[in-house]
Amino acid sequence: MSGTSGGADTQNVGTRLGFTPGTVVQELGWDEDVDDSLRVAVEDAIDGDMVDGDYGNVVDSVVLWWRDDDGDLVDALVDSLTDLVGGGVIWLLTPKVGRPQAVDPSEIAEAAPIAGLSTTTTVPVSKDWAATRLVAPKNPR
Repeated sequence: MSGTSGGADTQNVGTRLGFTPGTVVQELGWDEDVDDSLRVAVEDAIDGDMVDGDYGNVVDSVVLWWRDDDGDLVDALVDSLTDLVGGGVIWLLTPKVGRPQAVDPSEIAEAAPIAGLSTTTTVPVSKDWAATRLVAPKNPR
């Protein structure tokens, strides 16, 4: 696992995304095209396996793999909130612009607030994938 083009080092990406040992991370949207070295880096950072959609308990964070033809992004984001603990983070992983199945950044910007989320940052996490951090806005009360 060495550094990759685009400024992303998959070896340290789990730590860069804020994952620490003991963090419970739910992985949604897995398919054959996901970056396995990125998955391993996340699992190394949490010192365990990611859980799937059938986990049935609260999770600290969600990793959602999403491609342009996967359906309705708003629905997927709302579904991602189901098991997420208050204050948890959704990392939306999408193919980078110019790659097959890339998701237009404007689609993410439009879908997030409809799902009750705010986009905070987007970072390259591997040669072909970017991660967008989504959080529920803090309640002003």
